[in-house]
Amino acid sequence: MLRFVATFLLILTALFTLEMLNPVQDHVITPFTSMLARLSAALILPFDNAVIAYGKVLQFKDSGFAVSIEAGCNGVEATIVLIAAICAFPASWGARLIAIGLGFLAIQVLNILRIITLFYLGDWNLEYFSWIHLYLWPVLIMLDVMVVFIVYLRYLSNQPQSLETAVG
Repeated sequence: MLRFVATFLLILTALFTLEMLNPVQDHVITPFTSMLARLSAALILPFDNAVIAYGKVLQFKDSGFAVSIEAGCNGVEATIVLIAAICAFPASWGARLIAIGLGFLAIQVLNILRIITLFYLGDWNLEYFSWIHLYLWPVLIMLDVMVVFIVYLRYLSNQPQSLETAVG
């Protein structure tokens, strides 16, 4: 257990440090966040043509209400926590990579739902928006990370133990 916690904290620190580097922000995080805004708009447009996306902003054309997808709201930090947990737990690299890929998808699907619901909620009622944005959705996103990790651990427990898996 101590090995897992130490490895988890080491990987977590390294990934958060890497994420904060300007070249990573400029070439990975900012374009990814802008893509989330465009994807959210694309998902909304068939139902509501009053939505536009530019940069990391999602906006109603008619009311002018907009949300900007900032750090902590793009799912990157939640994904980093999941990656650190998956990599810290002994398993084959194949299992780890599959879990990271599926976990990333699970986090981002929920995060896009989060962005869209907050977008509509903010246009309707800023007080509810603030509370749900600051308290409810962060818990739900981290709960998603925890559920994905637990599902991964359950998957591993059902696999035959190999020497590579046992050694890590």
